[in-house]
Amino acid sequence: MRQALVAGNWKMHGGLKANAVLMQELVDGVAALDRVDVSVCPPFVYVPQVSQCSGDKIALGAQNLATEVSGAFTGEVSGEMLKELGCAYVIVGHSERRTLYGEDDDCVAVKFARALDAGLKPILCVGESLEQRESGVTEAVISQQLDAVLERSDISAFAQAVIAYEPVWAIGTGRTASPEQAQAVHAHIRQRLAKHDAKIAAQIQILYGGSVKPDNAAELFQQADIDGGLIGGASLKAADFLAICRAAQQAG
Repeated sequence: MRQALVAGNWKMHGGLKANAVLMQELVDGVAALDRVDVSVCPPFVYVPQVSQCSGDKIALGAQNLATEVSGAFTGEVSGEMLKELGCAYVIVGHSERRTLYGEDDDCVAVKFARALDAGLKPILCVGESLEQRESGVTEAVISQQLDAVLERSDISAFAQAVIAYEPVWAIGTGRTASPEQAQAVHAHIRQRLAKHDAKIAAQIQILYGGSVKPDNAAELFQQADIDGGLIGGASLKAADFLAICRAAQQAG
């Protein structure tokens, strides 16, 4: 059985004092949870601080990485640097990177491969816009995003990866895909991978990343192919994030 994963994406939020308080509350809160993996992904500048206070049950992650190992790339951070600082996960292809910073499927595929080369577990984000959903091309969009990574890294790479389905139209909008809508896309993702390797498809954690909150987490996580969540705003509030973690544990 797949163990759930709840990963907090802090985005561009945080501060030294606030981080210390939040992390202490999270470390205390996850101590009794033994059937859910937990990770937090702070901004780059706070990775060392969070690494020092994350405890044994909270894995450290990053929000992005460079396509290169090193060189004259001002402002970039390599996977090797993140690994050296204690990161286990890195988010790849988040919808905000795709839409705000122009990262296309090929760029995301390169970053996915770079994460694996650096010894990091990529959390590959895929998802469709509202226009694409209303046009009935959700599955085609998701398939294209997955296929770009498959073509560069092959199905075997997904044995060391996580996927997060993010309906772009449900991020930060207050709208949430229904559990049935989310499950349908998660099932499609798993079926797409199963065409290449049924065992890997059955084992990979697929997270839901569209405005998960304490009041909808339990119903989402009870769906057959939803293995936890990539949490945005709710990951900044210890009580909310821990409630989501508990919902994931109970669903498992």
